[in-house]
Order: sequence, then C-alpha cells, then structure tokens
Amino acid sequence: MPGHRSVETISPFVVGDPIVVNAPVCSLADLKQTLGFEPTTTVGSLLVAPRVALLHAIGGSAPGIVVRWCRLESGAALDALGPVDAAIALFAPIGASGRALRLVSRLRACLSDPTLVARWRSARTREELVSAIAPIEERGGESPLDASETLALLRSSPAGLSTAEADRRRAEVGPNRLERVRRRPMAARLLEQFWSFFAVLLWIGAACAFIARMPELGWAIVVVILVNGVFSFFQEYRAERAVEALEELMPQEITVLRDGPEARQSVEAIVPGDVVRIDEGDRIPADGQIVSAAGLRVDQAALTGESHPVFKLPSTGNAREHVPLVERHEMVFAGTSVVAGSGVLVVRATGMATEIGTIARLTQTVPVPPSPLQREMARVTRIVTALAVAFGLVFFALGVATGAFPLAQGLVFALGVIVANVPEGLLPTLTLALALGVQRLARGRSVVKRLSAVEALGATTVICTDKTGTLTENRMAARFVWLGGRTCAIESVDRDLGAEARDLFEAAALASQATAEHGDPTEIALVACAEARGVDVAGLRRAQPILSAHPFDSFRKRMTLVRAQHSGATALVKGAPVETIALCERIRVGSSTVALGSEMRLAIVAEHDRLASDGLRLIAVATRPVAESEVEAGVTTIERGLTFLGLVALWDPPRPEVAEAVALCRRAGIRVILVTGDYGLTARAIASQIGIAVRKVVTGDEVDRLPPRALREILAEEGVLFARTTPAHKLAIVTELRALGEVVAVTGDGVNDAPALKAADIGIAMGRRGSNVAKEAAVMVITDDNFASIVTAIRGGRAIYANMGKFVTYIFASNVPELVPFLAFVFLHVPLPLTIMQILAVDLGTDLLPALALATEAPEPDVMDRPPRAARERLLSAKRLLRAYAFLGVAEAALSLLAFFWTYWLAGWRPGLPFPSATDTDLYRRATTMTLAGVVAAQVGNVFACRTDRESVFRVGVFRNRMVLFGIVAEVAILCALVAVPPLRVVFGLAPLRFEEWSLLLAFPPLMVFLEETRKGFVRRR
Repeated sequence: MPGHRSVETISPFVVGDPIVVNAPVCSLADLKQTLGFEPTTTVGSLLVAPRVALLHAIGGSAPGIVVRWCRLESGAALDALGPVDAAIALFAPIGASGRALRLVSRLRACLSDPTLVARWRSARTREELVSAIAPIEERGGESPLDASETLALLRSSPAGLSTAEADRRRAEVGPNRLERVRRRPMAARLLEQFWSFFAVLLWIGAACAFIARMPELGWAIVVVILVNGVFSFFQEYRAERAVEALEELMPQEITVLRDGPEARQSVEAIVPGDVVRIDEGDRIPADGQIVSAAGLRVDQAALTGESHPVFKLPSTGNAREHVPLVERHEMVFAGTSVVAGSGVLVVRATGMATEIGTIARLTQTVPVPPSPLQREMARVTRIVTALAVAFGLVFFALGVATGAFPLAQGLVFALGVIVANVPEGLLPTLTLALALGVQRLARGRSVVKRLSAVEALGATTVICTDKTGTLTENRMAARFVWLGGRTCAIESVDRDLGAEARDLFEAAALASQATAEHGDPTEIALVACAEARGVDVAGLRRAQPILSAHPFDSFRKRMTLVRAQHSGATALVKGAPVETIALCERIRVGSSTVALGSEMRLAIVAEHDRLASDGLRLIAVATRPVAESEVEAGVTTIERGLTFLGLVALWDPPRPEVAEAVALCRRAGIRVILVTGDYGLTARAIASQIGIAVRKVVTGDEVDRLPPRALREILAEEGVLFARTTPAHKLAIVTELRALGEVVAVTGDGVNDAPALKAADIGIAMGRRGSNVAKEAAVMVITDDNFASIVTAIRGGRAIYANMGKFVTYIFASNVPELVPFLAFVFLHVPLPLTIMQILAVDLGTDLLPALALATEAPEPDVMDRPPRAARERLLSAKRLLRAYAFLGVAEAALSLLAFFWTYWLAGWRPGLPFPSATDTDLYRRATTMTLAGVVAAQVGNVFACRTDRESVFRVGVFRNRMVLFGIVAEVAILCALVAVPPLRVVFGLAPLRFEEWSLLLAFPPLMVFLEETRKGFVRRR
C-alpha cells in the first residue's frame, strides 16, 4: 500500500550464483565490464558496507530489477570508494528508480549485520545467498540515504541533469503523468446492456413481430429494449473520476535545474534524477528526496488524510530504518503541496511509479464488487427469462399440436405469452425507486452516488469505522495534567499548580507548530490550553525562533524543535510518554529538577496507562539545553539526557448520538469493528464508552505478520478491535471480511483509503475532512462525518429493500392476468381477451407510478430490530412468487376475464351460446378494453394490498402514503387517456366504454383489498 507498504524484500531480485573475479580490478570501469554492464549504461556507486560496493545501473536493457553478488578475490581500489573486496550489481530500468533506491536502503540496512557480509562472502550458490539474508530481512528496515548518495546513485548532481540526459531518460521512462488502466469504452459498456437475457428475448420478439407484419408491436418492443438498456446502464454506471481527481493534484509547471540554471518546465518532462526547486504554494510534481530546505513544510493530506503540515528536511543519517516511507522527513511525494518555506529536491520516481501513481493503479484495478441488488437482479432476470421462454414454448407447441392456430399465428401467440411474462417495467421502476431513495438519504446527510448501493446499505452486516471525527467530535481538549507526581484536572491547574503548569504549557506550545485555529488537532489543543492560561504563544515563538527541527514519525513517536532561548539553544520535545520517558534522565519537581529514578518512571507509566484506559490521549513534554555545536546534529544527539516536565491528557469526546447508533446496530445484528490508527488502550476506552464490547485488540504490526487465513479467523470472532493501523491494513481487513461472505461498509478520508473504499461493498467517505479522491472512490459520502448518519442510511436502505419487495409483488401480480387471456384463447376458444400492445400499456404505463409510490412507504417501526437479511434471501423468493402468482394474480385474472365476458354479456351473449366472432371489431375492442381496464382496476386494489406483508393496511393508515393516492390517480388517468385519445386508441386497439361497463370495474379495488385483508388475517392468527 502506498506510503505504508512493507519494505522491499531483496531475495526475489537476487539472480544467479555469486560471480567470482580472480583477475585484478583496477577501476570502476573494469568492475562495470566484469559485471556485464552495457558500455552506455549510466552507473552510480555507493559503499553499502565495509569493503562492499554497490553499483546501480540506471536504464539499459534490464526488463526489471536484478541483483547480482560479486566476490573480488584480488580486491580493488574503486576511485572514491576506496578498497573493496565485494560488490553488488543492481540493474534497474529508469522507470523503477524509486523502487531500486528503496532496495539500496534495504541492502545497506541488512548488510550492517557483519554476519550477513561474512555469509555472503562464503556463499557459492544463489540459494546460500537467499538463506543467509532471509532471517535478517525479517527484522531489518531501510537505512535512509542522504541526498549526496541519492544524487550519486541517480548519476545526478546539485546542478541537475544535462538537457541531453534528461531527454534520454524521458524517452525511456515516458511522461510524468498518471496513466489510465485500459478499460472497455463507455460506449461498449452501454451497448452490452442491450444484450442481457431480457434484451435478447425481446429482440427475438421484435423480429417475430416484424416478420408477422405487426410493425407497431415490433417498434414498441424495440422502445422497451432501449428504455430498459438505458436504465440498466445508469443503474450500473458509477462515477469514475477518482483518477481525474488524482490528476488534479499534479501541477502543470515547476522550476527545474538543467545544466545548472533554473527554468520553468512542464511537469510531464520531469524524469528521475532531475533537481527541482519548490516554494510556498507549489504542488510537488513527483516523489523525491530533499537536498536542501529553508523552513519547508508540506501538507501531505492528499496522500495520508492528515491535514496538518509536516516539516521536511534533508536526511540526517540517523538510525531511522523502521520509519515508514511516507513519514520520512527527507521524502516528499507527488500531489502534496508546500504550505511554507522552500526547498530543493532530487526526483526519485515519476508517473505511475510514485506513491500516488500506485494509488491510482490500485483504485482502477481493484474490482468493483457487484452489489447484492445487482447479483439478485441477475438472478431474477435468469428466472423470469427461463419462465417466459418455457411458457412461450409450451403454449406454442400446445397451440400448434391441437390445431388451434397455424404455425405463423402460433409464433405470434408464443410471442404474446413471452411478453406477458416479462415484467418490462421492472427495471425502470426499480431504477426510479432507487433514485427516490437516494434523494431521501441525501436529506439525512448521506449522498449516495451509485443507485444499487442504496439497497446494499440495507444488507450491511459489518461496519468498519475509524475513530477520530467519526465516532468522536474531532475536537481535542486538555482534560488533565500530571506534574511532579500528581494528576490534576485542567480546571484547577491555575489554583493548584501555578507556575509549574505554565512552564509545561509554554514548552508544549513551543514544541508545536499549530495555532489555536489551524494545524494538527493535538497541537491545537495544547496551544489553546496554553493561551487559556495566559501564555502568549505567538509572542514566545517570535522571541524564540526555530534553529532546527526533527519532525514526528511513527517510529520515534515524538517531535522535537530546537529554539533560541535567552539561556541558549533549547530542545523542546513532545511525544508518546513511554518512548519519551525512556530518553529522560531528570524530572522537574516544583521549581527544581531531580534525577528520574526507576520508581518514578514506573509511577508515570502506571498513571499513563490509567488515563489512557479512560480514553485519554497522553502527551509527554520534555526539554534539554543544547550546545551551539549540537544545534545541527542528528536527532539521536538532540533527543537524549532530557528533563521530563509532565504529561498532558487530551480528550476527544465521543459524539453524543453515537452510543445510540451503536446500540441500534447491535439490535439490528450489524457488527461494528473499530479500525483506528490510535493506541489500543485509548481506542478500547472510546469503544467501551459508546457500547462496543472489545475482547481482543489487534495491532497493525500483527496484521502485517498474519497470513490471510489467520486474519480471516480473527475477523470471524466477536469483539475485535484494530489499533495502530494504516490504510493498507484497512484494505486487508475489508478483503478478508468479504471473503467471509460479509456485506462490508467501510469509512475512509485519505487518498490512500481509496482502494479500501472501492473494494468494500459500501465505501463511505467523509464529506468534511475527506479528500476528493476518497469521495470519488466511495459510493457514499457522509456530509457531517458522523457515524450516526451511516446507521440512519442503513435504516433507509433496509426500508428501501422492503419496499422493493412490495412493488416487485405488485408488478409480478399483473403477469397472471396478462397470461391467462392466452390460456382462455386456447382452451375456451374465445377471441384473445388482451393484446400484446395492451400488455405493454400495463407494464410500461399504468403500473409504473403506483409501483413507484410503494417505494416511498415509510420504514416499518421494527426495521432495525431484525438481523440483516440472510445471504440466501431472495427478492424474488418462492413465498413472494406464490403470493403474486397464486393468490393476487389469480384474483386479478379472474376479475379481468369477468370484465371481458361482461362486455359480451351486455351485448346479449350467454354461456352455451356460440361466442361472437372477433370480426365484430367494435364489440371485440370494447371487450379487450374492459380486460385492460379490469387489470388496472384490480391493480388499484392491489397497490393497497401490497403496502404491507402481514399488517392490515387499515392499521398503517390507508391515506398515510399520499404518493400511493397520486399513483392511483395517475394510473386511472393514463387508462382514460388511452381510451379517450383517438391516436392512442388506434395504436393499442381500444374502444370507448359504456357506463354499464365502467360500473362493474368500481367493485374490483375493494374486492382485491378484501381478499388480501382476509389472507393477512389468517397469516397473523397462525
């Protein structure tokens, strides 16, 4: 994972047995020739261990990184490197220079172990080389290179590359820009929507209609295909602007040194080895290493999500082998921005080889998992298609075999049966219903970008959430201080501790960079607390300028500023208590300092653990006079022999509404897993305060060591909390949870959270503090960064799924009265009671708005008192099909056929008499119009019936959902328009109805409601 990925492993790059050179080597050129370097290859050199040289081949024909070990039996004196008796050849293409330099750091760290050098010198095979380094690699890190070493390895200089060399490298490495992973064009993805099961079926139907000389029907089916295809495309279409958002982080021009002079260059022209000047306001164009800096501070929020600027300085050569790359103060990264000062950097990696380029590649290549709804709709499509085709083939064979109609007519008849069984309006209704759900969620501070994600929210079984700002208020404030052996509440500090506390707060503020309004939340809290006690922080900082700085990193867990004070230079240190106390020799007690004994150390650590277990974040503050000769020394020299001043306990309180939201998740059967970068004790305390039971705390280091299967076993347990984690760990956790079959929602805000957000079923970005890249990669954005809003959205998602079941029942119920007329045509030898065009009028006309109205039903009161629906639960379940087909559909079919026969009854026909021929077009059209009107009238009652599954519709309120009433009015209005408007009447084969025909239809809605209320009554009594 970018910025937090593990250090490179050397073993895979070691190629071939050791090379043994018996002939004398007199120069670097001789050694290059001996090791097989191409004559034109640019080679940098470095001493990585006593008498061990490393030769870094830049460019050439190497397809990838290769490491070779060479033993020089006669030794050699290599120019500025001095005498050597072993060499390492590292071949790498220029595009992999950043990774190659990390391997150099890794090699130097490992070769600092004399036993490895000795074993490598005696090795005879590649296997011996690999077995020698394996145990050391497990505990080794990366030894930082200083700027001069990096320049030497890249064959560059403080004056930069020559123009010719830069052009040569650019031809090899390509432009410095983020590339797009090759994907199918959007047009191709749109076209494939027209070849689904539904679409192929309807294309065949349209072709049959044209062959049978029914062009109106053929064109109507083509329109249905186009409508469904477009709706399906927009349902599956997801905004893919994550890479565009990353590209926006890259500048257009930057100042580059070429052949010495500075000049503005296009960012795309930058290559590894270029020397670049950066000033306040610039965006950094590539990954690089600081050569020189003057008060340089960089905002790395684009990469890390942490919004406070960090100091950037040249490498000090200290032992910082285990500091993650993104936290190294000598490294800067593409897409981050300079907020203060200026500096010069040497470019180590460009384009897709940068950290942000790796994120771009991951974000594009992490597969977007289909939502539960998409998987279910694919299943529904297969079932409906199979049923429709089966019905069509059976009735075609039956009709032809019985001689009911000739082959051509049988084909049209089978087509009608298929169209009757395909719910053409389902996808448009579903998409519009989800769009309405998106609007409702937006009013609840949840912006959903992908329609199918609305329903997936309701299926969520696990929420992986971070802590700061999501569960807590992200508003740090000082709560306690520990001074001279006692803990005191911040409110009583002035009264009880006085000057001693003032000195502590002055030192804490001087060890910080933030103001009371801007910067790191921890530093803001320290500065605000100092100012509240009368400390003039701005005045102190002006009077005591910074002489040198040693930024915070996660390995040291502290930050040090050396300032000029009246008594001389002073180091002001703040950081994690355990690590800081280990460097202290004395402690401030009252107005004097005394030796810090082991008993007092234990007492401080014990108090730290007690306060941390209450959810407080502890900051230790220490100081030390610095001799003038040590001001520019390394951090190891500065951070020693410190005087401990005290502890400040900070508090980021949980949001007041979060505890209730967590309790709601528990009732709803949703696991909440806290994944935080904070300390385990602090995170566990916050979890306890909001109701998350924690039985096991797993650190990020442990996640790194766990194989996927072991991590999966831990994730299957209840009450696990992940502390001190990175976005890479979050991605691993999400991946393994999904492998367990969980539907995972995960929160994130940084650029490097993008792959995890994309890999989750529901990626949730923070609207206030989230980066644009995180927002683009997520499917949902919480505008108030509040965990409670996530739970509200899940509640809405569950309601939407329940409502989808209601309108699916409503839509499928009308399939039966659309199919039964064909059965009557075959078995009762009556004219076809309902034409195909009239079926389409129901599916894409009258049914649409009432179905949408059902999607607006309010959530049932107990919607969050049930566990998430089982993975095996189906939207089109056997129970729902039975209700739709075997009960509601049968009742509608009976009523619609009654309407058909009622028209003939009024015309004088009676059972037993010959049935009037369809050649009486006016009577036949009135009869089919009555069948259509009968289906619509029955559906009016059905929309009330489908509002609840078990509860009486009268109990929930007949008129509570006004959208249902509007849908019914619209449904009846569409029917009247089809009958009354002459052009529509002709297209759909309808005729005006008489009063006595309309009067029968008025009884259908209450009769449907009565039948369904009777059924629900029996269900409730069981």
